Amino acid sequence: MRVRQTCARIPFSGLHLRGALLATAALPLALIASPASAQMAEETRQAQAEPGTGTLETPASDQAAGPDEGEIVVTGIRQTIQTSIARKREETAIVDALSSDEIGDLPALSVGEAIQTITGATTHREKGGATEIAIRGLGPFLSNATFNGREATNGSGDRSVNFNQFPSELINGITIYKTQQANLVEGGVAGTIELETLRPLDFDRRRIQGEIKFNYSPYQDRIVGENGLGWRGTVSYVDQFSVGGLGEIGISLGFQRNDTNNPEETVAGSSTWTACDATIVVADDNCEAITREQGAAGAPYFLVPNSIAWRQITENDRRDAFFGAVQWQPSDRLDINIDLQYSDRTYSEQRNDLNLSEMRYGLTNPVFDENGVLSHVEGLTSIEAVSTLLTRAEEYLGGGFDISWEASDRLTLVADLSYSRTRRSEIERSTRLRSDPLDIYGNPTPLNNQRVPYVYDIGEGFAPTITIDPRFDITNHDLFSDDARIRRDQADRNNEIIAGRIDAIYDLDGGFLSQIDIGARISRLTYDDFDDRVEITQGDRAVDREVNLACRREFQQSSFLTEAPGNSINSWATFDPICLFEGYLGTEDPGRNEDVRSVANRDVEERTIAGYVMGTYESQIGSTPIRGNFGVRVVNTRVTSRGLRSGLEIVNNPDGSISLEETGAFETVTIESESTRILPSLNAIFELQPNVLLRLAGYRAMSRPNPSALGAGRSIDLEDGGEFSSIEDAISQITANGSPRLKPLMSWNADASLEWYPNPDSILAGAVYYKSFTGGFIPVLIDEQFVIDGETITVPVAQTMNSDERSRIWGFELSVSNRFSWLPAPLDSLGVRLSYNYADSNFQNEDIRYGDVFDPETGEISEGFLAPANVSGFSRHVLSAQAYYERGPFSFQAVYNYRSNYYQEFVGGNSQLRYVRGNDTVDLRASVDLTQNVSLRFEAVNLFDEPKITDMPVRGSVRQYHYYGPRYFLGVRLRI
Repeated sequence: MRVRQTCARIPFSGLHLRGALLATAALPLALIASPASAQMAEETRQAQAEPGTGTLETPASDQAAGPDEGEIVVTGIRQTIQTSIARKREETAIVDALSSDEIGDLPALSVGEAIQTITGATTHREKGGATEIAIRGLGPFLSNATFNGREATNGSGDRSVNFNQFPSELINGITIYKTQQANLVEGGVAGTIELETLRPLDFDRRRIQGEIKFNYSPYQDRIVGENGLGWRGTVSYVDQFSVGGLGEIGISLGFQRNDTNNPEETVAGSSTWTACDATIVVADDNCEAITREQGAAGAPYFLVPNSIAWRQITENDRRDAFFGAVQWQPSDRLDINIDLQYSDRTYSEQRNDLNLSEMRYGLTNPVFDENGVLSHVEGLTSIEAVSTLLTRAEEYLGGGFDISWEASDRLTLVADLSYSRTRRSEIERSTRLRSDPLDIYGNPTPLNNQRVPYVYDIGEGFAPTITIDPRFDITNHDLFSDDARIRRDQADRNNEIIAGRIDAIYDLDGGFLSQIDIGARISRLTYDDFDDRVEITQGDRAVDREVNLACRREFQQSSFLTEAPGNSINSWATFDPICLFEGYLGTEDPGRNEDVRSVANRDVEERTIAGYVMGTYESQIGSTPIRGNFGVRVVNTRVTSRGLRSGLEIVNNPDGSISLEETGAFETVTIESESTRILPSLNAIFELQPNVLLRLAGYRAMSRPNPSALGAGRSIDLEDGGEFSSIEDAISQITANGSPRLKPLMSWNADASLEWYPNPDSILAGAVYYKSFTGGFIPVLIDEQFVIDGETITVPVAQTMNSDERSRIWGFELSVSNRFSWLPAPLDSLGVRLSYNYADSNFQNEDIRYGDVFDPETGEISEGFLAPANVSGFSRHVLSAQAYYERGPFSFQAVYNYRSNYYQEFVGGNSQLRYVRGNDTVDLRASVDLTQNVSLRFEAVNLFDEPKITDMPVRGSVRQYHYYGPRYFLGVRLRI
């Protein structure tokens, strides 16, 4: 055994070179612009008096033909930035926004990519695109997302909206409320993300628009039989009609078809890691795992996954989306609006995996650092060719009916009914062929052994170099000859929210209070899921030979993972999964089990009743105007979670080990929980100068646990094959798939923001914030009873509960936007927008296997040996930098986004720690107006092919890396 003290090789956590260059180039320009902007402040004061109108006074060099001489109508990127600045200035709470008066002008391919250009917001990347959102470096579970003021569902089991479901071409506004106010739907500890579609009467003009974009993915072009091409088409129609005595009616319709691909190349370790005892060498078995107590006592260890796999993917992705609204104003006192959003997304992945399935077997010569991170090890493993066809269908349906009635000159009543539903169904058909001492013809293989020697080594790059004994040719189909396994998995997720609210707004005549808002809301959220598995194994070598020969195919990709430094495997033997299913089973799909009941299923219902009162005030302190609001929101939540308990029976395996199997008999267990939370809030705006605002806010906020984290079921995590030496070994793997008694995470918050608006194109703002938490989460062991072969056994089950520990988060954010209109032409058309957020936190999330564990009966904490993670999604640094140039018919924009490393929990919780390394991306967008109605548009995403790298269960221990490649889009838009 060799132990070498090394440092984990983690990429430089600061700004990458290209981002640093962009930020360094842009910042001095912004600073130079400040004096000139100050000189322009008085000239633009009149324009600022009516922000958001889309017009402004301009120098002669910037004038163009328009409705009035000296006045232009601002469009494109500049108009979007102006509208966003005006929206921020007008709001009472501390907000940042991305808003456009036009349809399809949000400068991004998806809503997620649009949001990550907003100050303090960043995204998690999946399939190369932006998905879940973190605000101010805080994870998505600390945020709340609404669609037209209503909660939205998703198919992942958490409360984070999958923003890829919604086409940015049909969204007009994105607002992030970073402070709470009483009339918001609960808000969140980090904030509220509000997506908005337009109201057709408010749009006040007819618009017919069509756009088609063709995309090219170089990585997809590497796939055999693919050309890397895809497309997306969007059409929208907005109009208004006068219907005489019936008033005014507006209609808005939008549809998009997105038929594209999301190429991905990856190497991934398992989701469970083991701490192996470094003092014991086990040459012919799995390594000896240390316990939590041994690790805490200082026992040397190194961390290994149960398996590791190279994955080649061929994917097709299609989405149909429809957005519609009808707005009717029978009179100037009555406004009725009905809106609908629908998205139907289907995609399929054909996966070819080369799986090293026994990474814990026969480990020798480990080299590791003080954190247990391996840099070298030698071992033996079975090698598997796994072929999979995954199909997923996800359908979103949402909408609502709202009515606003001015009952009198002072009283307005607003009622809203809403519905949101997401259904996701995923079917995975997978086959496995494994290495063996004999090939498919019964001849001895060169190694004459099922297990193949390999060497694992981390070089200078992040990607480990794994060298497989060359006597085993991984491209030879003959060598994958044993242990055929045919597996069908189906996972269904259903999330539904039905809600209603009523609000009364009463305007007061003079005095300190100018308005009082009173409202109530009731909602019912349901979440249920099931995971079903049909698994068949067979050992007839003649059948294996026949199917193997019939279902071979060449490796489906060229240049696989050639960009990953250190990767040494670029192809292997692959098979057609559907052919294998037909060969072994005589059918492409055997279907699911008749009975899909399982202890792992979740059935959660959450009922919420909330009420609020809020006062809006205007006053003056000396000569300084002050305005704002204060109020309180009371939220009562009742959770009912139903789970199943199954009896277990012992199965004696031929090798003397045992397995556990469910008996098929179930008992329903119902767990209920209730909480009431009071959320006061105060917002104040001081107008220090006509264009300088100071905002102060204090409030209490809550973030609910994910619906999937409230399950009452139990999951039995067995190693591959389910082989154990004793009942105690097997039963120790039972963990809760949720904790219904979890309460919302609460925080007290204080924010301050100083904002300068020198002209409609510019803003310089800085904010500081502090959040104090109670009720974090900590693993606990709770004794539960299970019936095994008629005998009741008490087992400690790992769960999660609220902690009494106090945590805090503090940080600051800076944002600057400026257009250099004072420079001589053509530089006067250049603009920049920069934002940066820094956050610091002492929040702790413990590893479920090797972190601290709390015993609720004794009140004692059993210390673990792995350092805890921070808040899920917490990044210390978040930076967005944009440079744009618009002149005449031409528009160009470059967007840089950087996010430092963060912990990302698995959906449902109760799992080991997973970290995403810091990463940066660069996107480009350009357009040219060919005519007044036709424009040509180009976009490039992930221009420099930035990979996503994850570590587990400590930083520096590589679990997975993904390469997505850049994507290019070229399109034409027709606007009438």
